[in-house]
Amino acid sequence: MRLVTFELSGKAVAGLLLNDQVIELAAAARQCGETVDASSVLALIQAGEPALQALKRITARAAELSALARPLSSVRLLAPIPRPLRNVFCVGRNYADHVKEGAVAQKADIKLPTVPQFFTKATHAVNAPEGDIRLDPQLSEKLDYEVELVVVIGKTGRDIKREQAFEHVFGYSVGNDVTARDLQRRHEQWFKGKSLDTSFPFGPAIVTRDEVAAVQALELSLSVNGERRQQGLVSQMIFDIPVLIEFLSAGLTLEAGDIIATGTPSGVGYAMDPPRFLANGDVVEASITGLGTLRNRVVTAGSR
Repeated sequence: MRLVTFELSGKAVAGLLLNDQVIELAAAARQCGETVDASSVLALIQAGEPALQALKRITARAAELSALARPLSSVRLLAPIPRPLRNVFCVGRNYADHVKEGAVAQKADIKLPTVPQFFTKATHAVNAPEGDIRLDPQLSEKLDYEVELVVVIGKTGRDIKREQAFEHVFGYSVGNDVTARDLQRRHEQWFKGKSLDTSFPFGPAIVTRDEVAAVQALELSLSVNGERRQQGLVSQMIFDIPVLIEFLSAGLTLEAGDIIATGTPSGVGYAMDPPRFLANGDVVEASITGLGTLRNRVVTAGSR
């Protein structure tokens, strides 16, 4: 199943994406006699297995719900979880080629991490799958991109062993960890440079775990104005999803609805020779096979 959030009469509502049609889930639940809270994607995730089973029953009756279907082209998609309950968890330096390109760009020794490197992005960084990425030249002249596989937690837990990690995964999505490199370096930590408003395009849907047979085989790619910049496979991660969940949840409760961005492959702008950063009018497309594409335009603050 593919869950989306879209704008309806000025409100954010949960939807089920079927091919090129979107069905409002609250209305579908009422029509199908399901008592599940379908007011938001987050509410559905937090409701656990009963909600997941209700969603499967609704999906099985999709042919009866044609009157509720809207063409995808006619709706404005928001991020699947427009306002997370807490910061987005992120993983730095999780692809060897990205670590190597960064070391070369900074004239440093190549040293792969021995444990996952975690940081967070603020909730206001979350952006729609086709929302504008805000560029404020007074804050940053080195805005960069990073396509990432997003893991959405579906079952709350702490001290999760890697063997049970996938039991806690609700689904997957696409993220773009937009980064102000100059702020990142100036503050000597990652939070500020990665938490500017609109700096985490996310979506277009959350694809439930049962629909992704081989997450390791998924391919990530990113282009700027049609030029391919990044390409990689989830299998190239230094620390795979079960290991990330085990490390992150050690002594730290992961909650249903938490978002984890799992790192980016090589090809980022700051590591190019010469570096190539995002500029006003650039269109950034971040894709993962089977999960969808983010398409975001860079817009200078105050230009609209």
